[in-house]
Amino acid sequence: MSQETLITQIRNGDIRRMSRAITHIESEDKDSIELLNQIHSFTGNAYKIGITGPPGAGKSTLANQITKLLRKENKTVGILAIDPTSPFTGGALLGDRVRMNEIGMDDGVYIRSMATRGSLGGLSKKTIEVADILDAAKFDFIIFETVGVGQSELDIVKTADTTIVTLVPESGDAIQAMKAGLMEIADLFALNKSDRPGSESFYMSLQSMLALKTKRETFEQPEIIKTVASENKGIEDLFGKIMEHRAKLIESGNLLLKREKNFKLRIKEIVRERINREIWNTERENNLESSLKSVIQREISPYKKAFEIIDQYKNEITEEKQ
Repeated sequence: MSQETLITQIRNGDIRRMSRAITHIESEDKDSIELLNQIHSFTGNAYKIGITGPPGAGKSTLANQITKLLRKENKTVGILAIDPTSPFTGGALLGDRVRMNEIGMDDGVYIRSMATRGSLGGLSKKTIEVADILDAAKFDFIIFETVGVGQSELDIVKTADTTIVTLVPESGDAIQAMKAGLMEIADLFALNKSDRPGSESFYMSLQSMLALKTKRETFEQPEIIKTVASENKGIEDLFGKIMEHRAKLIESGNLLLKREKNFKLRIKEIVRERINREIWNTERENNLESSLKSVIQREISPYKKAFEIIDQYKNEITEEKQ
């Protein structure tokens, strides 16, 4: 099947073809780059919502409730749920995906679990590419739900238009994670399970931290919305704030600026990964292995060795051109 035919089928809402295309991208099929090249012109219409936070904060339930409200407005939704990689199969652990069964049968909703595949970030390296497929397939909204591993959740900011950091009253450790970077990526905070003891004091502490940070670093203070996602409480308030944030980004032109910045980060990452693959051929891997003893014995520094390998790569490129 030609790439043009595949893209046409994806654009026409063929879920089977879309799922196959996603599988090809996840497995780094040789034709996947060309597919992404051709599909790029059909992207840019979907609005992307990131839901992140510590494990057990209720991210899946929030995603479920937000999706139901979007469906009430007749919007189609693609959900990418990023899971820890199974140590046995390399696939995604689907534990809390069962919470999405209610929306999983809806034809206007597509759910895909993705494994982090050893990525240090909460997002799989392939998530952005898979989101492109959903975008080209004319989904109105794409929701990213991350694994919830603390500082590495910063990855989500490279992809989402609106980022929701989900916390619970007991998550004192989440405050530490916020100090390490989660605070900077939050457009909104969802204080979930807010009916639990300690909720009000946690809310006040969070407000104080945000106020101090706002004064110190002059950024817009994210709002905190209290929710009990399992009982559908506060969800409409949260949904309203998401739509409000979306409208502000569009009207101010900041959505375009944010996406421009994201593309810059993405292109740099592609270049970095491509060069990394090209540099580390068998010969240079062997060169490195044979030099490790010299580094350990302090005969050569790690920097000098690294620059030697880079120079060797540059020389090979120059010779090829000649």
